[in-house]
Amino acid sequence: MAGVTTVTTGEPALRHIVLVGGTPAEWATLGEHAWEHRLAELGKVADHVGASWLTLHPRGPDDEPGDEPRGGSLARSDVVGGCAVTASSEPDGRARVVHAVEALRRNGTVVDETTIAAALNAPALVDPDLVVVLGPAHRLPPSLVWELAYSELVFVEVAWVDLQPAHLEQAVDAYNHRHRRFGGLD
Repeated sequence: MAGVTTVTTGEPALRHIVLVGGTPAEWATLGEHAWEHRLAELGKVADHVGASWLTLHPRGPDDEPGDEPRGGSLARSDVVGGCAVTASSEPDGRARVVHAVEALRRNGTVVDETTIAAALNAPALVDPDLVVVLGPAHRLPPSLVWELAYSELVFVEVAWVDLQPAHLEQAVDAYNHRHRRFGGLD
């Protein structure tokens, strides 16, 4: 994986990557073999740069209400090297937050920033370091709410169907050349 290196500047390592792209309808067009291949190839990139988790989310709901896929969940997971790769099919970040809070309450768990973060990031144990958004930089996807707090954003103008491992490599390379402020201003 030429050109991709891990951060060695004393900055915290890249542990959790979130990749956002496509709609549920676009996700549904990938067959089982294509999903296995996509998760494996993207997982190789994430594992190569030392990430322990790679999470995929759709960019948002389908544009047309009738386009929503019918049938089973689009959620998938795999382990590639030392990286857990998860595709979460919930396209609405607000709905993910609401479901997480409801589940915490049902379980009798204290609802606070720590428990909400743990529920939303699972299986990852940390907030995302890098969020890669497929599409134009002028519009944040509605699938992201919680993940934006301390994450670095990299926009890659490529369609979901055209996504290649090289696009994730380029996003990681852009991340590695940034000075992280963790919510602070320069």
